[in-house]
Amino acid sequence: MEGTISNFDRAEILTQALPYIKKYNNKIVVIKYGGNAMINGQLKKQVMEDIVLLRLIGVKVVLVHGGGPEINDLMDRLGKKPEFIDGLRVTDKETVDIVQMVLAGKVNKSLVNLLEMNGGRAIGLSGMDGRLIEAKQKDQKLGYVGEVTRIHIKPVTDLLDMGYIPVISTIGRDRDGNIYNINGDTAAARIAGALEAERLIMMTDIAGILKDKDDPSTLIPQITPEEAEELYASGVVSGGMIPKVQCCVDALKHGVKNVVIMDGRVPHSILIELLTDEGAGTMVTGGM
Repeated sequence: MEGTISNFDRAEILTQALPYIKKYNNKIVVIKYGGNAMINGQLKKQVMEDIVLLRLIGVKVVLVHGGGPEINDLMDRLGKKPEFIDGLRVTDKETVDIVQMVLAGKVNKSLVNLLEMNGGRAIGLSGMDGRLIEAKQKDQKLGYVGEVTRIHIKPVTDLLDMGYIPVISTIGRDRDGNIYNINGDTAAARIAGALEAERLIMMTDIAGILKDKDDPSTLIPQITPEEAEELYASGVVSGGMIPKVQCCVDALKHGVKNVVIMDGRVPHSILIELLTDEGAGTMVTGGM
């Protein structure tokens, strides 16, 4: 049949992937997951399949997730209007309860279930479990929005050592027990840094960093932190991409080998990035 891959072609594909399988075997890869790839059911299934495949070939995968659309949906049903300042959700006491309910409950457990249904072994954590994410109030005007003060990474490494895929919702707490909503990109960067991950993959709704935001063909394949500063100054990186790129730079400072910003709407983009010559998105690297 037309379009059918022959057994020879399958073998060729596996052979070409072998150097990358060897490269990432027993290495830690952190995936920050959210946006349209999380909303679209078919894409979500493919992402889970990709993660299970990576685990089966020996990659230690940690999944850090957001859930903004689901939070907005529940707030809407409760008659509560979302409010944002500089891209961060203003989080009063009622809102932080909603955030905890949606992220640590519905979204986290649905992802764990999907991974298990696709042959993986996964355990869900929130940043409150094992004091994983310690935080303090970021800004009084934002309410219960947290700034990460410390990562206690042992619960995650224990699960990795036992062969599980940790699935982490980005809620933190302070030493007084106050609960905070933590920006997902920030939390993923700090968790990846604490793990000294081989790679942090930031799944977004765009192809990567573009010279012209309206033209995907202007994708910048690789930048250094110094080049990122130049892109801020020139306005190439602006708006909501500024904190995302800054999180990538911070991840490098905290010990991550390299970071990729890529389009989570592309099917199997994780495998394209990790197991092919082509790669996907924009790599932020510390350079030589």
